[in-house]
Amino acid sequence: MAKKRQKVRIISCADDPRAAGRTGEIVDEAPPGKLTQGRWTVKVDALLIGPVLCHPNEIHPI
Repeated sequence: MAKKRQKVRIISCADDPRAAGRTGEIVDEAPPGKLTQGRWTVKVDALLIGPVLCHPNEIHPI
């Protein structure tokens, strides 16, 4: 399970396909719930891509 500020690699992302293959950092302080439909909020290390919502199977810890 991911935790806040954990670095992850985004394998794929249904929310924004441009984020795939990039690294990012988990923003959520608590596990995802109904509001985000079970997805983690990830701040992508890219200038023109904002935070994205990724399912747990779309991200891997670094």
